[in-house]
Amino acid sequence: MNQYLVFSIGFLAQILFSARQLTQWIASEKAGRILSPLLFWQLSILASFLLMVYGILRNDLVIILGQIITYGVYIRNLHYHGFWKKIPGPVRILVFVFPALAICWLLTGETYNIHKLFTNKDISSSLLIWGIIGQCIFTFRFVYQWLYSEKRKQSVLPIGFWIISITGSIMVLSYAIFRKDPVLFVGQLFGVVVYSRNILLGLRQNQP
Repeated sequence: MNQYLVFSIGFLAQILFSARQLTQWIASEKAGRILSPLLFWQLSILASFLLMVYGILRNDLVIILGQIITYGVYIRNLHYHGFWKKIPGPVRILVFVFPALAICWLLTGETYNIHKLFTNKDISSSLLIWGIIGQCIFTFRFVYQWLYSEKRKQSVLPIGFWIISITGSIMVLSYAIFRKDPVLFVGQLFGVVVYSRNILLGLRQNQP
C-alpha cells in the first residue's frame, strides 16, 4: 500500500486523539477541575479504530496491542455517558467486533500478518520489548481509569490516570524516535503537555 496513504491514516488517528485531549483540556480548564466529557470518548473510539488499521499496515505490534486493550474501555465509558445505546445496532456490532476482525486479518493475511509483526526487520528485539513495555504502561492508564470509574459508577479521569499517562507516553515517545515513526512522535509529544497540565489541575483540585 502507498506509504503516504498509510501515514495519512495514522496522522488522522493522531489528530483525533489530539482533538480529544484538547477538548478535555479546555473543558477542565473552564471548570477548574478534571472532567471526563463525552466527546473525549467519542473521539477516542474513532481514533482507536483508525490507529489499529495503521498499526496493521505498519506491521507494528506495539501500536496494535495498545489499541485492542483500550478499545473496550472506550466503549464502557460511552456506556456510562448513556451514548453507547444511542448508536444504531449494526454500527455497535461492527465497532464491538472490529478488534477480533483485526486479529483474524493478521492471522490469515499474506501481506500483513502476525508473523511479520514479530519478525519486522525494521524493529530490533530490544526496541520491540521497550516499546511493548511502554505501551503496556500507557495502556494501563485506561485499565486504571476503568476500575476507578466502575467503583464510582460514572466516567471519571482521576489524577492517577494522568500520572500513568505521562510515564508511558515518555517511553512510547522514545520508541517513536528510534522507530522513526512521525505519527507516534507527534501524537505523544502533544500528549505530554496535556498530561502535565491535568496533573497540575488534579493536584490543585485535591488541595484542602
